[in-house]
Amino acid sequence: MLSQFAAAFRTPDLRNKILFTLGLIAIYRVGATVPTPGVDSTAIRDCLSLVQGNSFYGLINLFSGGALLQLSVFALGIMPYITASIIIQLLTVVIPRLEALRKEGQSGQAKMTQYTRYLTIALSVLQATAFISLARTPGQLFQGCDQNLIPNQSVPLILTMVLCMTAGAAVLMWFGELITDRGVGNGMSLLIFVSIIAGMPGQFYEIYTTRGAFVLVMTLAVGVVIIGAVVYVEQAQRRIPVQYAKKMVGSRLMGGASTYIPLKVNMAGVIPVIFASSLLYIPQLLATVSGNTNSDWGIWIQRNLSKGTEPLYVLFYIAMIIFFAYFYVSITFNPVEVSDNMKKYGGFIPGIRAGKPTEQYLSYVLSRLTFPGSIYLAIIAIIPLYAFGALGVGQRFIFGGTSLLIMVGVGLDTVKQIEAQLQQRSYEGFLR
Repeated sequence: MLSQFAAAFRTPDLRNKILFTLGLIAIYRVGATVPTPGVDSTAIRDCLSLVQGNSFYGLINLFSGGALLQLSVFALGIMPYITASIIIQLLTVVIPRLEALRKEGQSGQAKMTQYTRYLTIALSVLQATAFISLARTPGQLFQGCDQNLIPNQSVPLILTMVLCMTAGAAVLMWFGELITDRGVGNGMSLLIFVSIIAGMPGQFYEIYTTRGAFVLVMTLAVGVVIIGAVVYVEQAQRRIPVQYAKKMVGSRLMGGASTYIPLKVNMAGVIPVIFASSLLYIPQLLATVSGNTNSDWGIWIQRNLSKGTEPLYVLFYIAMIIFFAYFYVSITFNPVEVSDNMKKYGGFIPGIRAGKPTEQYLSYVLSRLTFPGSIYLAIIAIIPLYAFGALGVGQRFIFGGTSLLIMVGVGLDTVKQIEAQLQQRSYEGFLR
């Protein structure tokens, strides 16, 4: 493995891509610590110490690497872009114009990317305004902390803060696209990956100081086992063989190639877990923002939907993950379109007639794969809560199913891209 890393750095163009990616990531992490103008950094640190270990704030801070609750320049992270991408992808199913653009190839994809950028800026303005509005009132952004986070609340300063956060989100969107085009791996995914792992050294140190070396070793061991299981399932796929018929082109016989359609067990990726966890945190967020945590429904929410280990929370969590897994797979993989494309180019599945039978066969296989895939997502999302909770680090260690799936998926994708470039230069690569 070390020799392959050395080979990657010995290759000039690949080394430049890796260094370019690392440079942009370093700038991102520096910007995540630079406070937005007008924010009282001392008050922010005091409030963060009060809510440390709260899983609700841990989820909010997860995808920004600690930048959001610090109200830094890069506080919004790339979540506005991710949200905009998901919205555009969902609208593609219901808006014919977007569906037509998706089928136009590269030119249509460029227009959809531009729409995603515009929507990202709009969402960034809304999110920045919402968080600054919460921060203006003591006790709203950080429950139980009455520090004045924004001492000067003049209109020009508030507008400057919104502009800075929106510009930060736009810069990160640009960084992600630069990494994708000129660096290694998917830029947006890598920025999320870095945001997640940025807080782990501090969490490991806190576990060591509060629980001891033995609990830290057990925590790492449980994490390695779960990561191994995630890697095993994420690599699993059902390969459907496809044969292309031979045909005469002029005086030459063309075609006759054999290939396959790779259908992963987890076709939905991490999206169902993100959707489910986000929706389940909305009741607690509404109770916190409205200040009704001491009301009857606020107390019910605190009792049943706050820690993540309550039976009712787990039941809702599993049901929503399964639902969103089926829903997301249904809009990202269209058996009718795949069947039509195969028929258009003379392809067929051995033993299955082209046209409607192929469509029905693909739908059958996809439904058989989606069920175990959704159950796998639910297990991975739930097990870390109880495994790390049994070690007494559940509230300190925000290392749940969402972060595990993202880290493993992004890590595997990045290694595969580096490996592909190494193999082009006659190196063995990372994966044997």
